[in-house]
Amino acid sequence: MRMVVTMFLLGLLYVAFVGVLIAMGVQAVVVLVLAGGLLLVQYFFSDKIALFAMHGREVSPQEAPELHGLVDRLSALAGSPKPRVAIADSDVPNAFATGRNQKKSVVCVTTGLMRRLDPLELEGVVAHEMSHVAHRDVAVMTIASFLGIVAGLMTRFALYSGLGRDRGNNNGPPIGLIIMLVSMVVYAISFLLTRALSRYRELSADRAGALLTQRPSALASALVKVTGEMSRIPTRDLREAQPFNAFFFAPALSGGRAGASVATLFATHPPLERRLEQLNLIAAQLGRGV
Repeated sequence: MRMVVTMFLLGLLYVAFVGVLIAMGVQAVVVLVLAGGLLLVQYFFSDKIALFAMHGREVSPQEAPELHGLVDRLSALAGSPKPRVAIADSDVPNAFATGRNQKKSVVCVTTGLMRRLDPLELEGVVAHEMSHVAHRDVAVMTIASFLGIVAGLMTRFALYSGLGRDRGNNNGPPIGLIIMLVSMVVYAISFLLTRALSRYRELSADRAGALLTQRPSALASALVKVTGEMSRIPTRDLREAQPFNAFFFAPALSGGRAGASVATLFATHPPLERRLEQLNLIAAQLGRGV
């Protein structure tokens, strides 16, 4: 419900933004086409882009029999097509899943994650990632980010081209400046809404993964272990991985405990305490303790 409300607000913001542009007589077709083209590339090639950026490679059942067996078991439990399986050679303990649908998806875990987690914890993480695929989160986040890209491009377009500079009389309002300011405000709001949507999808994937495995305690243990191990990874390595925080099971670089502070508004993931609280409630519902 939170994700639906957030998407509705993003759509409402988009309609209002386009309405303002049309009212000002702005021909935004070029910007819309450019933004749409970028998002189509992101949507259709997200799996290849993510694997290339994270130096991940697909592995066969012979190369990683235990990992494939785990994915086979979870796919059977979920009644879903088996995603492609990949491993990234990185000491950063993390995992991600991407792909526009279940037939074109890939689940990737790092060597650092496989070294640090026991089989049940690893199962919980992979179940979490497969839930992202089942929920079509790549499509959801691609659509959600469209408005931000449009607003960002419009801001640059207005800034560098002097959009609307010659419109109206000399005593009239500077339309180009107004469009740039409106675009900046829209970008800021859409950025915050998209981050909120990302946090909601992480909570949803936690819940779905815990219910699929029936072991919320294993997922909670993995969260605690991964978060703790991040502090031991060189900062340089974490900063290289940080651009992919939205894909990851846990943020590579979060800046410490966010709690209810302003930092939470900019986070792609909920605070660890919030995720553990939800898992504890699920465990209580299942008659188990985390």
